[in-house]
Amino acid sequence: MTDIEAQPAEARDAIDLTDIYELRTLLYAHGMRPNKSFGQNFLIDRSLLERMVEAAEIQLDDQVLELGAGTGVLTRELARRARRVVAVELERDMLTLLAKTTGSLPNVERLARNLLYLDPQDVFAQEPYKLVANLPYYITAPTFRHFLESANKPRLLVVMVQYEVAQRMVAGPGDMSLLGVSVQFYGQPSIVARVPARSFYPAPKVDSAILRVDVLDRVPLSLVERDDFFHIVQAGFAGRRKQLHNSLTHHLHRKNEEIRACLSVANIDPSRRAETLTIDDWLALRAALSNNQ
Repeated sequence: MTDIEAQPAEARDAIDLTDIYELRTLLYAHGMRPNKSFGQNFLIDRSLLERMVEAAEIQLDDQVLELGAGTGVLTRELARRARRVVAVELERDMLTLLAKTTGSLPNVERLARNLLYLDPQDVFAQEPYKLVANLPYYITAPTFRHFLESANKPRLLVVMVQYEVAQRMVAGPGDMSLLGVSVQFYGQPSIVARVPARSFYPAPKVDSAILRVDVLDRVPLSLVERDDFFHIVQAGFAGRRKQLHNSLTHHLHRKNEEIRACLSVANIDPSRRAETLTIDDWLALRAALSNNQ
Protein backbone atom coordinates (compact mmCIF):
# COMPACT_ATOMS: atom_id res chain seq x y z
CA MET A 1 0.00 0.00 0.00
CA THR A 2 1.34 3.44 -0.93
CA ASP A 3 1.58 6.33 1.52
CA ILE A 4 -1.30 8.10 -0.22
CA GLU A 5 -3.52 5.01 -0.23
CA ALA A 6 -2.82 4.57 3.49
CA GLN A 7 -4.09 8.05 4.26
CA PRO A 8 -7.59 8.45 5.74
CA ALA A 9 -10.30 9.90 3.50
CA GLU A 10 -9.99 13.32 5.15
CA ALA A 11 -6.30 13.49 4.25
CA ARG A 12 -6.93 12.45 0.66
CA ASP A 13 -9.59 15.16 0.43
CA ALA A 14 -6.93 17.69 1.42
CA ILE A 15 -4.77 16.83 -1.58
CA ASP A 16 -4.69 19.81 -3.94
CA LEU A 17 -5.48 18.32 -7.34
CA THR A 18 -4.51 21.58 -9.05
CA ASP A 19 -0.97 21.33 -7.65
CA ILE A 20 1.04 19.58 -10.34
CA TYR A 21 3.43 17.99 -7.83
CA GLU A 22 0.62 16.58 -5.70
CA LEU A 23 -1.30 15.48 -8.80
CA ARG A 24 1.68 13.67 -10.30
CA THR A 25 2.42 12.04 -6.94
CA LEU A 26 -1.18 10.85 -6.71
CA LEU A 27 -1.15 9.42 -10.24
CA TYR A 28 2.22 7.74 -9.64
CA ALA A 29 0.96 6.19 -6.41
CA HIS A 30 -1.79 4.50 -8.40
CA GLY A 31 0.44 3.45 -11.28
CA MET A 32 -1.28 5.86 -13.62
CA ARG A 33 -0.38 8.45 -16.21
CA PRO A 34 -2.60 10.67 -18.40
CA ASN A 35 -4.15 8.63 -21.20
CA LYS A 36 -4.04 10.50 -24.52
CA SER A 37 -6.57 8.15 -26.13
CA PHE A 38 -9.15 9.37 -23.58
CA GLY A 39 -8.15 13.02 -24.00
CA GLN A 40 -6.99 13.25 -20.39
CA ASN A 41 -5.59 16.72 -19.68
CA PHE A 42 -6.02 17.76 -16.05
CA LEU A 43 -6.71 21.36 -15.08
CA ILE A 44 -3.99 22.67 -12.73
CA ASP A 45 -4.95 26.35 -12.57
CA ARG A 46 -7.11 26.93 -9.50
CA SER A 47 -8.25 30.39 -10.57
CA LEU A 48 -9.63 28.98 -13.81
CA LEU A 49 -11.21 26.07 -11.97
CA GLU A 50 -13.03 28.58 -9.76
CA ARG A 51 -13.95 30.66 -12.81
CA MET A 52 -15.55 27.60 -14.39
CA VAL A 53 -17.57 26.75 -11.29
CA GLU A 54 -18.66 30.38 -10.85
CA ALA A 55 -19.88 30.46 -14.46
CA ALA A 56 -22.27 27.60 -13.65
CA GLU A 57 -23.93 29.72 -10.93
CA ILE A 58 -24.62 26.65 -8.83
CA GLN A 59 -27.25 26.93 -6.11
CA LEU A 60 -27.64 24.73 -3.04
CA ASP A 61 -30.61 22.85 -4.53
CA ASP A 62 -29.01 22.28 -7.96
CA GLN A 63 -28.29 18.91 -9.54
CA VAL A 64 -25.17 18.77 -11.68
CA LEU A 65 -24.04 16.30 -14.31
CA GLU A 66 -20.27 16.22 -14.73
CA LEU A 67 -18.88 14.42 -17.77
CA GLY A 68 -15.37 12.99 -17.78
CA ALA A 69 -14.81 13.56 -14.07
CA GLY A 70 -11.21 12.29 -14.14
CA THR A 71 -9.33 12.88 -10.87
CA GLY A 72 -12.28 14.67 -9.28
CA VAL A 73 -10.71 18.13 -9.27
CA LEU A 74 -13.90 19.70 -10.62
CA THR A 75 -16.19 17.19 -8.91
CA ARG A 76 -15.10 18.30 -5.45
CA GLU A 77 -15.69 21.97 -6.22
CA LEU A 78 -19.14 21.22 -7.58
CA ALA A 79 -20.00 19.07 -4.56
CA ARG A 80 -19.27 21.98 -2.21
CA ARG A 81 -22.06 23.98 -3.85
CA ALA A 82 -24.68 21.60 -5.29
CA ARG A 83 -27.24 19.28 -3.72
CA ARG A 84 -26.28 16.40 -6.01
CA VAL A 85 -23.39 15.76 -8.40
CA VAL A 86 -23.43 12.84 -10.83
CA ALA A 87 -19.84 12.31 -11.96
CA VAL A 88 -19.51 10.27 -15.15
CA GLU A 89 -16.21 8.57 -15.93
CA LEU A 90 -15.54 5.74 -18.37
CA GLU A 91 -11.87 4.85 -17.85
CA ARG A 92 -11.64 2.12 -15.20
CA ASP A 93 -8.42 3.16 -13.43
CA MET A 94 -9.52 6.78 -13.33
CA LEU A 95 -12.87 5.74 -11.88
CA THR A 96 -11.03 3.91 -9.09
CA LEU A 97 -9.01 7.04 -8.36
CA LEU A 98 -12.16 9.18 -8.48
CA ALA A 99 -13.75 6.96 -5.84
CA LYS A 100 -10.82 7.70 -3.53
CA THR A 101 -10.72 11.46 -4.09
CA THR A 102 -14.50 11.91 -3.74
CA GLY A 103 -15.41 8.93 -1.56
CA SER A 104 -16.13 11.04 1.52
CA LEU A 105 -18.58 13.31 -0.30
CA PRO A 106 -22.13 12.00 0.28
CA ASN A 107 -23.69 14.10 -2.49
CA VAL A 108 -21.43 12.68 -5.24
CA GLU A 109 -22.60 9.73 -7.32
CA ARG A 110 -20.03 8.10 -9.58
CA LEU A 111 -21.28 6.56 -12.80
CA ALA A 112 -19.22 4.32 -15.07
CA ARG A 113 -20.70 5.08 -18.46
CA ASN A 114 -19.88 6.23 -21.96
CA LEU A 115 -21.34 9.73 -21.86
CA LEU A 116 -22.72 9.41 -25.40
CA TYR A 117 -24.91 6.52 -24.23
CA LEU A 118 -26.15 8.27 -21.12
CA ASP A 119 -29.82 9.21 -21.11
CA PRO A 120 -30.35 12.18 -18.75
CA GLN A 121 -33.88 10.95 -18.05
CA ASP A 122 -32.44 7.78 -16.51
CA VAL A 123 -30.43 9.93 -14.09
CA PHE A 124 -32.66 12.94 -13.43
CA ALA A 125 -36.08 11.86 -14.77
CA GLN A 126 -37.68 15.18 -15.74
CA GLU A 127 -35.97 17.20 -13.01
CA PRO A 128 -33.75 20.13 -14.03
CA TYR A 129 -29.97 19.85 -13.98
CA LYS A 130 -26.84 21.66 -15.14
CA LEU A 131 -24.08 20.09 -17.20
CA VAL A 132 -20.47 20.97 -16.32
CA ALA A 133 -17.50 19.25 -17.94
CA ASN A 134 -13.95 19.36 -19.16
CA LEU A 135 -14.74 17.70 -22.48
CA PRO A 136 -12.25 15.62 -24.47
CA TYR A 137 -11.70 17.55 -27.71
CA TYR A 138 -12.53 14.62 -29.98
CA ILE A 139 -16.13 14.23 -28.77
CA THR A 140 -17.15 17.86 -28.25
CA ALA A 141 -19.61 18.11 -31.15
CA PRO A 142 -21.36 14.75 -30.58
CA THR A 143 -21.61 15.51 -26.85
CA PHE A 144 -23.41 18.79 -27.50
CA ARG A 145 -25.74 17.15 -29.98
CA HIS A 146 -26.51 14.22 -27.67
CA PHE A 147 -27.48 16.33 -24.66
CA LEU A 148 -29.10 19.28 -26.41
CA GLU A 149 -31.34 16.90 -28.37
CA SER A 150 -32.25 14.78 -25.36
CA ALA A 151 -35.78 14.74 -23.91
CA ASN A 152 -34.43 16.35 -20.74
CA LYS A 153 -31.93 18.98 -21.85
CA PRO A 154 -29.66 20.63 -19.29
CA ARG A 155 -30.77 24.11 -18.21
CA LEU A 156 -27.21 25.36 -18.53
CA LEU A 157 -23.92 24.04 -19.88
CA VAL A 158 -20.48 25.16 -18.76
CA VAL A 159 -17.76 23.23 -20.52
CA MET A 160 -14.08 23.39 -21.30
CA VAL A 161 -13.53 23.02 -25.03
CA GLN A 162 -10.86 23.79 -27.59
CA TYR A 163 -10.66 27.57 -28.05
CA GLU A 164 -11.17 27.48 -31.82
CA VAL A 165 -14.23 25.27 -31.35
CA ALA A 166 -15.65 27.75 -28.84
CA GLN A 167 -15.12 30.56 -31.35
CA ARG A 168 -17.09 28.63 -33.96
CA MET A 169 -19.93 28.07 -31.53
CA VAL A 170 -20.31 31.76 -30.64
CA ALA A 171 -19.70 33.17 -34.14
CA GLY A 172 -22.36 35.34 -35.72
CA PRO A 173 -23.58 35.61 -39.33
CA GLY A 174 -20.63 35.97 -41.66
CA ASP A 175 -18.59 33.39 -39.76
CA MET A 176 -21.37 30.97 -38.89
CA SER A 177 -20.70 27.23 -39.11
CA LEU A 178 -22.80 24.10 -38.93
CA LEU A 179 -21.61 23.66 -35.35
CA GLY A 180 -22.57 27.25 -34.53
CA VAL A 181 -26.09 26.74 -35.88
CA SER A 182 -26.39 23.43 -34.01
CA VAL A 183 -25.59 25.08 -30.68
CA GLN A 184 -27.33 28.45 -31.18
CA PHE A 185 -30.55 26.72 -32.22
CA TYR A 186 -30.79 25.43 -28.64
CA GLY A 187 -29.29 28.28 -26.64
CA GLN A 188 -27.03 31.29 -26.34
CA PRO A 189 -23.32 30.43 -26.14
CA SER A 190 -20.68 32.78 -24.73
CA ILE A 191 -16.98 32.47 -24.00
CA VAL A 192 -16.27 33.02 -20.30
CA ALA A 193 -12.47 32.85 -20.48
CA ARG A 194 -9.59 31.74 -22.65
CA VAL A 195 -7.55 29.00 -21.01
CA PRO A 196 -3.85 28.75 -21.93
CA ALA A 197 -2.49 25.29 -22.71
CA ARG A 198 -0.12 25.56 -19.74
CA SER A 199 -3.15 25.45 -17.43
CA PHE A 200 -3.32 21.68 -17.97
CA TYR A 201 -1.18 18.67 -17.16
CA PRO A 202 -0.07 17.49 -19.59
CA ALA A 203 -0.34 20.66 -21.68
CA PRO A 204 -2.32 20.15 -24.92
CA LYS A 205 -1.08 21.66 -28.16
CA VAL A 206 -3.78 24.34 -28.27
CA ASP A 207 -5.54 26.74 -25.90
CA SER A 208 -8.97 25.99 -24.51
CA ALA A 209 -11.95 28.08 -23.47
CA ILE A 210 -14.59 27.99 -20.77
CA LEU A 211 -17.84 28.08 -22.71
CA ARG A 212 -21.25 28.78 -21.23
CA VAL A 213 -24.49 27.94 -23.03
CA ASP A 214 -27.77 29.27 -21.65
CA VAL A 215 -30.25 26.73 -22.97
CA LEU A 216 -33.64 27.88 -24.26
CA ASP A 217 -36.66 26.65 -22.34
CA ARG A 218 -38.31 25.80 -25.64
CA VAL A 219 -37.02 25.32 -29.15
CA PRO A 220 -39.11 26.56 -32.08
CA LEU A 221 -39.66 23.21 -33.84
CA SER A 222 -40.97 19.76 -33.04
CA LEU A 223 -38.60 16.77 -33.07
CA VAL A 224 -39.59 15.77 -36.61
CA GLU A 225 -39.35 19.36 -37.83
CA ARG A 226 -35.90 19.65 -36.25
CA ASP A 227 -34.65 16.70 -38.29
CA ASP A 228 -35.85 18.46 -41.42
CA PHE A 229 -34.32 21.76 -40.27
CA PHE A 230 -30.86 20.29 -39.72
CA HIS A 231 -31.03 18.33 -42.96
CA ILE A 232 -31.47 21.65 -44.78
CA VAL A 233 -28.72 23.35 -42.76
CA GLN A 234 -26.31 20.49 -43.48
CA ALA A 235 -27.14 20.77 -47.18
CA GLY A 236 -26.42 24.48 -47.09
CA PHE A 237 -23.02 24.03 -45.49
CA ALA A 238 -22.11 20.96 -47.56
CA GLY A 239 -21.06 23.04 -50.56
CA ARG A 240 -18.18 24.95 -49.07
CA ARG A 241 -17.89 28.49 -50.48
CA LYS A 242 -20.74 27.76 -52.91
CA GLN A 243 -23.64 30.12 -53.31
CA LEU A 244 -26.59 28.92 -51.28
CA HIS A 245 -28.88 28.13 -54.20
CA ASN A 246 -26.26 25.86 -55.78
CA SER A 247 -25.47 24.02 -52.58
CA LEU A 248 -29.12 23.43 -51.71
CA THR A 249 -30.00 22.36 -55.23
CA HIS A 250 -27.25 19.77 -55.30
CA HIS A 251 -27.58 18.37 -51.78
CA LEU A 252 -31.36 18.49 -51.41
CA HIS A 253 -31.83 17.05 -54.90
CA ARG A 254 -34.38 19.66 -55.89
CA LYS A 255 -34.65 21.87 -58.94
CA ASN A 256 -32.74 25.12 -58.91
CA GLU A 257 -35.83 27.16 -59.85
CA GLU A 258 -37.67 25.63 -56.89
CA ILE A 259 -34.82 26.44 -54.50
CA ARG A 260 -34.61 30.01 -55.79
CA ALA A 261 -38.36 30.45 -55.31
CA CYS A 262 -38.17 29.22 -51.71
CA LEU A 263 -35.21 31.48 -50.98
CA SER A 264 -37.22 34.39 -52.33
CA VAL A 265 -40.17 33.52 -50.07
CA ALA A 266 -37.74 33.39 -47.12
CA ASN A 267 -36.34 36.80 -48.19
CA ILE A 268 -32.85 35.35 -48.71
CA ASP A 269 -30.64 36.37 -51.62
CA PRO A 270 -29.78 33.11 -53.50
CA SER A 271 -26.20 34.29 -53.99
CA ARG A 272 -25.53 34.37 -50.25
CA ARG A 273 -23.43 31.69 -48.59
CA ALA A 274 -24.47 29.48 -45.70
CA GLU A 275 -22.13 31.15 -43.19
CA THR A 276 -24.00 34.47 -43.58
CA LEU A 277 -27.44 33.20 -42.49
CA THR A 278 -28.98 33.67 -39.06
CA ILE A 279 -31.01 31.04 -37.18
CA ASP A 280 -34.17 32.95 -38.18
CA ASP A 281 -33.09 32.80 -41.84
CA TRP A 282 -32.74 29.02 -41.63
CA LEU A 283 -36.11 28.72 -39.93
CA ALA A 284 -37.77 30.81 -42.64
CA LEU A 285 -36.08 28.73 -45.34
CA ARG A 286 -37.22 25.46 -43.76
CA ALA A 287 -40.81 26.76 -43.65
CA ALA A 288 -40.65 27.84 -47.32
CA LEU A 289 -39.20 24.49 -48.46
CA SER A 290 -41.74 22.57 -46.38
CA ASN A 291 -44.66 24.50 -47.86
CA ASN A 292 -43.34 23.92 -51.37
CA GLN A 293 -43.17 20.13 -51.25
